[in-house]
Amino acid sequence: MQKKTLARVATAAVLCLGLAACGDDTATPGASEGSESSGEGGSVGVILPDASTSPRWEANDRPLLAAAFEDAGVEADIQNADGDTSKFGTICDGMINAGVNVLLIVNLDSDSGSACLKKAQDAGIQTIDYDRLTLGGGASFYVSFDNVEVGRLMGQGLEKCLTDAGKTAGNIVYINGDPTDNNAALFKQGYVEALKPSVDAGTYKVVGDQTGEWDATVAGTAFEQLYTANDGVIDGIVSANDTMAGGIIARLKALGINGQVPITGQDASIEGLQAILAGDQCMTVYKAIEQEANAASELAIALINGEDPSELATGSVEDTVLGKDVPSVLEKPQSIFKDNVKDVIDDGFWTVEDICTTELAQACTEAGIQ
Repeated sequence: MQKKTLARVATAAVLCLGLAACGDDTATPGASEGSESSGEGGSVGVILPDASTSPRWEANDRPLLAAAFEDAGVEADIQNADGDTSKFGTICDGMINAGVNVLLIVNLDSDSGSACLKKAQDAGIQTIDYDRLTLGGGASFYVSFDNVEVGRLMGQGLEKCLTDAGKTAGNIVYINGDPTDNNAALFKQGYVEALKPSVDAGTYKVVGDQTGEWDATVAGTAFEQLYTANDGVIDGIVSANDTMAGGIIARLKALGINGQVPITGQDASIEGLQAILAGDQCMTVYKAIEQEANAASELAIALINGEDPSELATGSVEDTVLGKDVPSVLEKPQSIFKDNVKDVIDDGFWTVEDICTTELAQACTEAGIQ
């Protein structure tokens, strides 16, 4: 799998070098210069959300999707909205006007995402929600992970970390994702469900529940406010992703208590895995993005080729706004602690060189990372 992934990424990188405007988000809407691959098998437009809430969008999703569509001879226009809903709308309009066969989006929020999807559907374009479900958008299909399970793993992970640290009781806080992101609600559903038995029994008490908006600084500030409000008595933290965990860890370091308060994350980012090896973060959730990207590209290619997608989209997720199920492909997440960080590397998601800096050499050796 690692060789296959690296080969695909290399193919995408070489392809980008041959295109003057590869990944140029400033290209004229609808212009072919924005395409990352070309072929005679139809076309797909992909809108990524930003490059700040998680490094995955540009580091992983873009090259994986570009390589998969290139392999299939499908022209792919992959652009990034840079967290700007206005830019998102402009990119969407351009792709629709260019006549893409399939539009695959990661929404910034359900309102702007729905507006885009509805325009595409009115133009007869098949639509795929990627990673995040656009509530009320009526996408044709949805490709993601079981996001309630992602949250459940974080809740279970925090409880394991607390138990391993000998904290059989204590105060915990939730630093949630952006409330405009439906995934944030699903993650929270999962970790609240996982921790509910212990909370109901009085073993752990939830003393804070705030949004970190997928932002490291916002999350750090939210934690610091909760820490002050609880007179410094916080024993465990559910952070809904690694980016926010990094901001919280920075505050824990300033307080001199990093490594003493278990904290979760998700995304298995380089920074998150390094924090786990350093002992500053307890766990993360690995979502094998290659599986998600491959599932999305296979679905888009099947739609372009007029094939029956039902064998691919065997699951479903309810759009609670429309009150109907969306045919879905849902991949399985995995808990990552210090003793299995190597699983992420063995899977080809990151390399040893990405993770094991000089400062972490000993920790990597202890974790069995060669």
